[in-house]
Amino acid sequence: MLIGTFYFIAKGWGVTDKEAREYYAITILVPGIASAAYLSMFFGVGLTEVEVVGRGTLDIYYARYADWLFTTPLLLLDLCLLAKVDRITTGTLIGVDALMIVTGLIGALSETMLARYTWWLFSTIAFVFVLYYLLTSLRSAAKRRSEEVQSTFNTLTALVAVLWTAYPVLWIIGTEGAGVVGLGVETLAFMVLDVTAKVGFGFVLLRSRAILSDTGAPEPSAGEASAAD
Repeated sequence: MLIGTFYFIAKGWGVTDKEAREYYAITILVPGIASAAYLSMFFGVGLTEVEVVGRGTLDIYYARYADWLFTTPLLLLDLCLLAKVDRITTGTLIGVDALMIVTGLIGALSETMLARYTWWLFSTIAFVFVLYYLLTSLRSAAKRRSEEVQSTFNTLTALVAVLWTAYPVLWIIGTEGAGVVGLGVETLAFMVLDVTAKVGFGFVLLRSRAILSDTGAPEPSAGEASAAD
C-alpha cells in the first residue's frame, strides 16, 4: 500500500491540470489511508476480541472497517468524477456505501450468530444497491463522455464489481461468519483483495489518458457535423 502511495505521488508530481489533480489527490489518499490501517493492525491497535455465543472468542480487526469506511467512498468518488454524475447521485452512492461498511462492522462485533448473519445480509443488500448504481446510473452517464473515458470507466467498474463481490463471500466463510476459513487465510485474502482493489484501481485510472485528455461529451461524427452545417 505504501509503495502504491509513493508511486502515485511521484506520478502526479508536477501535474497542473485541475481535474487531473483531483483524481490524483483522491487516488493517493486511498492507499495512504490503507497503509495506516494495516500498520495499526500490525501493531495490534486495530484489533479487538468479541465473545460470540457458541463460537468462543473471535479476533476482530476493526481497523479494516475504518479503512473501508474512508477508502471505498473515495474509490466511488473517482468513478463519479469520471461519469460526471450529479451531486445527489454521488451523495446517495457514497451514503449507501457507508451504510454497507457500518452494518458489516456491527455484524462483526455482534455476540450471536443470528445477529451476525442478519447484519451481514443487511450489508450485502446495501452492496447490491451500490453495484446497481454503478451499473445503471453511472454507466449511463459515462456513455455521454468520450470513448477514452467510457473505456476507463468500464474497466474500473468491472474491477470493482468483481473484487468487491468477493468481500461479502469471504466475510461469510471466514472467522467473522461461518468459520470455514481460518484467521490467517482470511487476513491474507483480504490483504490481496485490498491491494488489488486500491492500488490496482489507481494504477488503471492514473495510467489512463481519460483524466487528462477528456473534454466532456464525445465529438460529433462527420455526418452529424455536416447535418449541423
